[in-house]
Amino acid sequence: MSQALKQPVQQDARDAERRAFMARHSRSDAHLQALPADASARRYFRLTDAGMLLMDSPPAGEPLTPYLRVSKLLRHLGLSAPTVLASDEAAGFALIEDFGQGTYTRLLAAGNAEAPLYELAVDCLAELHRAPAGYGALLPAYDSVRLAEEFALFIDWYAPLLLNEAPAPALREGYLTLFASLCEAVAGRREAVVLRDFHVDNLMLLEDRDGVAACGLLDFQDALHGAAAYDLMSLLEDARRDVPQALQDALLQRYLAHRPELDVQAFMADYAVLAAQRHAKVLGIFVRLAQRDGKLGYLDHLPRVQRLFQEALERPALHPLRDFLDRHLATWRDGLPAAALDALRERIL
Repeated sequence: MSQALKQPVQQDARDAERRAFMARHSRSDAHLQALPADASARRYFRLTDAGMLLMDSPPAGEPLTPYLRVSKLLRHLGLSAPTVLASDEAAGFALIEDFGQGTYTRLLAAGNAEAPLYELAVDCLAELHRAPAGYGALLPAYDSVRLAEEFALFIDWYAPLLLNEAPAPALREGYLTLFASLCEAVAGRREAVVLRDFHVDNLMLLEDRDGVAACGLLDFQDALHGAAAYDLMSLLEDARRDVPQALQDALLQRYLAHRPELDVQAFMADYAVLAAQRHAKVLGIFVRLAQRDGKLGYLDHLPRVQRLFQEALERPALHPLRDFLDRHLATWRDGLPAAALDALRERIL
């Protein structure tokens, strides 16, 4: 059977599985409103007027178990992850609490003040990072292997569009070796639960809750045990929206004030390396989402992420990587050529 024919058949089978799950939980008559898809294979449906969402998390690509584990962990800490009302891990379905429509992204687009929302997010993050060490130890380590899998995305997906060909093996190996050496210290950190996608698309304002519980948390199933600096950097150096530098500086100081026990010099060193690592990863992911999955909208964010990556490499500790790219990918500072982007869009369309 061709791939074109397989997809409708697979979708019909998944629809039947979804209906069976809903019937088992007395929701067979519920009206399901599909919510916009994100970068993953996971899908969400709102049960109209029921205060619930149906999460459809295909087991082959998006197993449900990590979501359930991290959701429980966060709620134990008094943070606002959606309550899981029913689940079937084998089938990959869950009924979860519906936090409503108030994502940070929507609120900011509607003109809500930035500072209070970001301050709440930073306070929530500091609370998470003050959790006893045993909580993080329940999760896989954010170690050198995982960090390398991510920064390799730049050389494997983004760099070929700069070169108009796949990087030579020696170039790829040199890049990976150098980046791994820069990440050596941060790869050994086991300081906190790292949610890994802590940014405005995955944060919500819950106006009926107090304190840090007013910050609703989404998309945390990929959480790992690693360096505390990662999620703060992800929030302040957002791939999807510009955060004013003055606000970044104020929020960084707010976080540090919450955590006077930190070694600030080590924390900022981790922040610098992880900024380079994340922006390299995201450049690769956004190209992959367009090229492999046909999700062209992520290409709109490439100029911002390219700028963030370049700024990250201007931090002194990252100069070795900056200089390496200058020698071997001479046009990396210019972003992707318009012709490469046009060809990518035309191929998908």
